[in-house]
Amino acid sequence: MTLRTDGRGTSLPSLGSTYSHDEVSMALTRCGLLVDRAETLARLYAHHRDWTVVEEKWVEERFDERSTRGSSKTIYRALSSRFKTAGSELPSIVQLPSVLDQCETVRDKAQVLYFYLLEDDPLVKYTVHRYVDQLQESGVEGLNFEQETVNRLLNEFHYDDGSEFDYAESTTRRWGEGLRSVMREIGVLDTQQSLRGQIPNMGTTPLLVASGYSWETHGDDWLSQPTGWLYLFQSEQYWDSLAERVSDDSNWEASGIHGELRLQPVSDTYDWAEPWEGKV
Repeated sequence: MTLRTDGRGTSLPSLGSTYSHDEVSMALTRCGLLVDRAETLARLYAHHRDWTVVEEKWVEERFDERSTRGSSKTIYRALSSRFKTAGSELPSIVQLPSVLDQCETVRDKAQVLYFYLLEDDPLVKYTVHRYVDQLQESGVEGLNFEQETVNRLLNEFHYDDGSEFDYAESTTRRWGEGLRSVMREIGVLDTQQSLRGQIPNMGTTPLLVASGYSWETHGDDWLSQPTGWLYLFQSEQYWDSLAERVSDDSNWEASGIHGELRLQPVSDTYDWAEPWEGKV
């Protein structure tokens, strides 16, 4: 069986003019993925199952190693927001520590946490959409993360009332630095100095999350528009090999209609991750 897209539905829908001023912020200027701290926060929640208790523990015990309560709360608000807004398209927060335990590298963990950032931050999601568009139009040359390019993409953004993106240049520059930090952590940018992106490798665990995200978003037809793969900048030339890896996993089953590959979870999408019950 082969993966057939026939060029249909492989581009992401535009997110322009769908967000209000209240929904959009420059929160990425506060912190990037902060893998270690995000993982600790997820474990705190999975253990206590109460965000009020988690915030108290986070601030009082300085889990993020910040020197002041104010800075600690800033990081808490940024990271917890990503987890609180996550829906069924991603592993629940009580499952997330188990998911992260199955990651083989820090990059794997970053790629998983990246999806929670996308679901929480409309401006990041919009910008990633635009970079995916450029990847599909121009290949890897479209992954240019110079500040000038970031500025151009942000300036193309319009709110749902038709008004334009409008932040101070210094704020936009810090936001661009935050975006590049995220791209380094997920493997799109190779070094601190790199501005030209590459196709990142995906480990097994982030691949399962990216595939589950796509399945939850599109259902049976997800392979014609594997949104999770696109968000991790996987060009269409790699989709057959990614599909083969997913089909080899015991948590997914493959079938075919007229020779076209279909893939779906054997049971609930993220049943392979048990709710975590350890201690922080």
